[in-house]
Amino acid sequence: MPVPTALDGLPRPPCAELLGFELVDARPADGWLRARFEGRPAFCNPAGFIQGGFLAAMLDDVMGAAMFVFSEGRMFTPTIELHVSFLAPARPGPIYAEGQVVQAGKSIAFLEGRLMDLSGALIARGNASARLVPADRALAA
Repeated sequence: MPVPTALDGLPRPPCAELLGFELVDARPADGWLRARFEGRPAFCNPAGFIQGGFLAAMLDDVMGAAMFVFSEGRMFTPTIELHVSFLAPARPGPIYAEGQVVQAGKSIAFLEGRLMDLSGALIARGNASARLVPADRALAA
């Protein structure tokens, strides 16, 4: 069972619901979390692999969640820039993700993420810069 985080008790947003986001483990003070996504057959390209846009969305979701738990729910993270390296094809099924806060300032955060298959093989890596917006301002809109 994961440690308590700022995500507890919050409804999953529609994008996280679609991707099957499930928190697996977290170290909020370290700005790190591990999550599981569901690579659905509906996400596949004609070759039968998960289309890259869905993988990028998973990375974006896990990196933003890492910052949200690190800030104890005080900061929402609109992405400024997202870079993804696709390292291996992703097959339908469970996909594990790790998000990490690399550095958080007053208005910008730098984040990293990784996606792995069930065997632990690296599927994709990402890094992002995100604007830090007080959650009460961002989520009330």
